Amino acid sequence: MKAKGKVFKYGANVDTDVIIPARYLNQSDPQELAKHCMEDIDNTFVDRVSKGDMIVSGPNFGCGSSREHAPVAIKASGISCVIAPSFARIFFRNSINIGLPIMECAQAAEGIGDGHEVEADFDTGLITDLTTGESWQAQPFPDFIKKIIEKDGLLGYIADENVQGR
Repeated sequence: MKAKGKVFKYGANVDTDVIIPARYLNQSDPQELAKHCMEDIDNTFVDRVSKGDMIVSGPNFGCGSSREHAPVAIKASGISCVIAPSFARIFFRNSINIGLPIMECAQAAEGIGDGHEVEADFDTGLITDLTTGESWQAQPFPDFIKKIIEKDGLLGYIADENVQGR
């Protein structure tokens, strides 16, 4: 499994309130949430993002509240992967639960520039900045997490496991 796209780069401590502002939490439709993704930190994000693009951030991405709306908005906006040195633990778990790939790699997060083209290989953990040719090694996803992502989240994974009788 791989992701490839243009990078939107942000600083440290990007919290869930700027990923999806609280004023939109009355929405539950992923496409409606996507229309407001990142608007309080980057009001041009929704106009510039394309399917497959990535977010690269400083440490502690997704801090703040435990709202699942934040990774849902990111995924629905078309983002294929988020790379950061570290994630808030509840954001990390919510992201995996909904099938949003996230990778922890401090060197990649520091080295990748805004607008760069990046490829992330979830099987090997290799992150490559196609703009500069630099590569960094992150932890590859364990098989069970790859299966959750492939099934578009934990609910799809569980449904598939039940159908297969495991």
